[in-house]
Amino acid sequence: MALVPYEENPLPALSKLHNSTAQFRFADRDLSLFQDWRKLGVAAVVWDAAVVMCMYLELGKVDLKGKRVIELGAGTGLVGIVAALLGADVTITDRAPALDFLSANVKANLPPDSQDSAVVSELTWGEGLERYPAGGFDLVLGADIVYLEDTFESLLQTLLHLCHDTTVVLLSCKIRYERDTRFLGMLKEVFVVEEVRFDQERDIHVYKASKRQIKGEL
Repeated sequence: MALVPYEENPLPALSKLHNSTAQFRFADRDLSLFQDWRKLGVAAVVWDAAVVMCMYLELGKVDLKGKRVIELGAGTGLVGIVAALLGADVTITDRAPALDFLSANVKANLPPDSQDSAVVSELTWGEGLERYPAGGFDLVLGADIVYLEDTFESLLQTLLHLCHDTTVVLLSCKIRYERDTRFLGMLKEVFVVEEVRFDQERDIHVYKASKRQIKGEL
């Protein structure tokens, strides 16, 4: 969502993020993601949360074949690319300044016969949501998108707009600050939330959420 580095960013410890590319192997393919920290900050590097999310998707615990999937705050696009390779029809979104960079990664890493399975689209949370069908997605993905408190309400509004009654939301997060926990509290007010994976080495949590079915409640 944001195009600025994290607060109190210990840059020496994040030297790998300054590499021009990052290599991975997911969905039986070698992937090479362009990175450009200087130009786009956090939107243009691959964070551990994205890697852990892709590992979780490869486990097959979420049905992706033919599903309508949207990734929020996609950054380099790794998660959306892997979802597409695993059979989903994916809308990969971020704010306008990141779209050219994001599109280049998608084009470079999807084979010709899979190019139609991923569409890159501009989405600023809470704005212009009418351009996206209400309840139009089966799965919503977000990797390391919970960190700026000013975006929490708009992010929650966006999730509610995109989800139908049985949509699954997967959020992969590093809990850095107390405010991150506060967002989870906000989410639990309208979604049923459970932790489905914890990567201890990377200190990354994966949460699964679905809309609460409210009966006779205000």
